[in-house]
Amino acid sequence: MLLRRKKHRTHGEDRLLALTLATTAGVLNAMAFGAFGFFPSHMTGNTSQLSAEAGSYDLHGLLFLAVLILAFVTGATLARLAVAFGLRRNVRTVFCLVLLCEGVLLLAISLVEIRWYSIRNNGEVLVTLALLMGLHNATSTQLSGGRVRSTHVTGTLTDAGMALGSWLRASVSRREAADAPAHRALLGTHLVTIVSFLSGCVAGYFLFVRFGFSAMAGLAGLLILTALGGIARALHLTGWRFW
Repeated sequence: MLLRRKKHRTHGEDRLLALTLATTAGVLNAMAFGAFGFFPSHMTGNTSQLSAEAGSYDLHGLLFLAVLILAFVTGATLARLAVAFGLRRNVRTVFCLVLLCEGVLLLAISLVEIRWYSIRNNGEVLVTLALLMGLHNATSTQLSGGRVRSTHVTGTLTDAGMALGSWLRASVSRREAADAPAHRALLGTHLVTIVSFLSGCVAGYFLFVRFGFSAMAGLAGLLILTALGGIARALHLTGWRFW
C-alpha cells in the first residue's frame, strides 16, 4: 500500500492505505486534543477561529492560529518536495521514508513530553504536530492520487457524496451503467477513510486518557514499523536494491 507502482492502484490498496493512515491520523488528532485542547489537523475550524480572533483583537491567539495553519501547509509542502525528489530519482521507498521520518519525529516529541512535559511548551508541540499532520495528509493524498486524504474529513465527505451521486445516476442510466462498479468502489474507499478516521479519534482519546504521552509514543512506533515493513517489502521485491 505504500509503494507507487507503474500499474493502476487498486481500490483494495487504497482502502488499506486509508485504514492505516486515516486511523493513525484520527488517533493522533484526538490525542492532541486530549493533551492540548486543539485539533492539529482541523484546518477548517482553525481558519474559522482565526477570523473570530481577528474580530476580538486577540493578537496572541491570532498569531498562534496563523502559525498553526502555516505549519500544516509547510508539512504538506515538505512531503510534496520529498516525494517529487524521490520519484525523480526512482527511489521506490520514498513514501515509506516520508512516513518513517514522521514516525521518528513523533516519537521524539512523545519522549520529550514524557520526560520534560511543561505547559509552556504546548504551543510549540502543537505547531510541530500540525506540521506532521500536513506531512501525513499530503503523503496519503499523493500516493493514492487524491482518493485518500487521511486528515481531511470535509473533503472526503464531499468526495463520498459525489461518488454516491455518480453511482446512483449510473445505476438508473443505461448509458452510464458500465461505470456503476467503478463509482461504487470509489464510494467504498471514501467510506473506509471516514470510518477509519472516526474510529481512530475515538480510540485515540481513550488511549491518551489511559496512557498519556506513552500512547503517543506507541503510535509513533506503529508508524515506524509500518514504514520499515514497506521498505523491507520493496527491497525484497526488487532484489534488495534501494534504487
